[in-house]
Amino acid sequence: MHPKTVLITGCSSGIGRATALAFLDEEWEVYATARNPADIETLGDRGCDISTLDVTDDEDVERVVSRIVDEHGRIDCLVNNAGYAQFGPVEDVPVDRVHDQFDVNVYGPHRLTRAVLPHMREQEEGTIVNVSSVAGRLAIPGGGVYCASKFALEAMSDALRVEVDDKGVDVVLIEPGPVDTQFDQRAADEVDGELDRSEAYDSFYKAFDDSQAVSGGGFWEETPERVAEDIVNAASATKPAARYPVGTVARVGVLARFVPDSLRDKAFGLVRKLS
Repeated sequence: MHPKTVLITGCSSGIGRATALAFLDEEWEVYATARNPADIETLGDRGCDISTLDVTDDEDVERVVSRIVDEHGRIDCLVNNAGYAQFGPVEDVPVDRVHDQFDVNVYGPHRLTRAVLPHMREQEEGTIVNVSSVAGRLAIPGGGVYCASKFALEAMSDALRVEVDDKGVDVVLIEPGPVDTQFDQRAADEVDGELDRSEAYDSFYKAFDDSQAVSGGGFWEETPERVAEDIVNAASATKPAARYPVGTVARVGVLARFVPDSLRDKAFGLVRKLS
């Protein structure tokens, strides 16, 4: 029996790196990818097949998928993990930044999915794992653009799951809450470097800056390894669940989606006043 193959995007750090190592531990053939190959050299040393992959580049996507099929004849699992967060009040986020956010978080998974599905359909089995977020179920003030991208990923996954169910392909959403990675730092860089802060939203920016000053190692944060565990379990399951909320914040956040809008809005308003 040949080992199963998995293609993982966004392996330079955090969840992607932990997922690559978790699949290695289960003796899968792991293709770990990132935009900068230098960021994943150590994964190559550990036994992964590494490759440059920018999920916004059609040629990159086709090249990597073709390589896996040429070398192993099949792709058993795709983990769409690459992503980032563009925070900021909706009015302050330029349209080009919205395009960039969707290009990575939505169009990227769409490109990879379209590339691998013909092979999975031919072999009549496979699993597509889309790494979403609790923000794909519950929108928060100041996160409209990021949440919109994750809402879109969830909707696309829900539709796809039914479309390919009779073809032997499973589609899974992983929904972490806060995770102890460099994700927050990149989010802060996007706010600091890309937005012209309007005075109308001073309260948001103050709260955002304060949260960044005290972030790191929070009590509610999960480890990347904990998220990777659910990803590997979903990929290995005969019939995985449609969704895997990871951590207390994710589970509570999913439930908060069913709170009446007026009450949820009041709660967010109270948090804003207290901050």
